[in-house]
Amino acid sequence: MKAVITVTGRDSMGIIARVSTSCAECGVNIMDISQSVLHEYFAMIMLVDIDKLTIPFTDFVDRMAELGHSSALEIHTMHEDIFNSMHRI
Repeated sequence: MKAVITVTGRDSMGIIARVSTSCAECGVNIMDISQSVLHEYFAMIMLVDIDKLTIPFTDFVDRMAELGHSSALEIHTMHEDIFNSMHRI
């Protein structure tokens, strides 16, 4: 199974490192990543594999949101089923 993680906020050093470290600590593998810096703003979308997630998915969602809060970022994690349902025409 997969999930989509989005990260937005002011650019600062180490954002990708913090997010990827938190993913690795929970057994989440990054499959694809796209990031961009627009002036001083950072935006990233990650597609991750959650098959080996070591904690419940809802706890992972909360953990990523808290990481965002503590880093002055917005981090949203969405299961691929929800993402696909929201974007199906």
